[in-house]
Amino acid sequence: MSDETTADRLPGPRQPEPGSPVRSPRRARRHDPGRRDRLIDAALTVIAERGVAGTTHREIARAADVPLGSMTYHFASLDEILAEAFTRHAEAIAAVFDQRLTAAFDRAAAIDAVITLVTDDLLGPSANLVLTVELYVAAARNPALRAVTQAWMQRSRDALEQHFDPTTARELDALIEGLVLHSALSTDPMTPAQIRHAIERYLR
Repeated sequence: MSDETTADRLPGPRQPEPGSPVRSPRRARRHDPGRRDRLIDAALTVIAERGVAGTTHREIARAADVPLGSMTYHFASLDEILAEAFTRHAEAIAAVFDQRLTAAFDRAAAIDAVITLVTDDLLGPSANLVLTVELYVAAARNPALRAVTQAWMQRSRDALEQHFDPTTARELDALIEGLVLHSALSTDPMTPAQIRHAIERYLR
């Protein structure tokens, strides 16, 4: 009687022929559905650190900790990711406009909301302020980014029009931008009290 078992009779893994190349096992593709969003956030980080002029595919990939090829996979060009990044920045600030002005219950509260927007929100975290200035400068040269600033201005005006007529809302939006740029670029920026005086003087 043979001592051979069923396991002995089952064929084992096929062995390569002598001299044939040995293939390494295929690596599983990494599932990373949030990579595109992470690249956009990384682009904002790089812009805040290095400015638009210093923002490259390589720097964004490094900040996101992903292979460089991910950039060209998710975005057709550097201009595309810049537009996506600045759109995200603008939408985040526009959402704050919406929240503050929607919460205002009358004109006086709306004026206080505008003052708070300038002194606390727009002139608050330095990274956000730098991103705003970088967007303004880049949009002066890039029509695609002017579309981003135009959409941002429209959202700001829509929020302001909850309490002010369209002409006042447009002029007030321009005043807000001017106050932000003045404070960002001046070595002697206006104080919160001076900003309050400028806004109240225009609106009252």
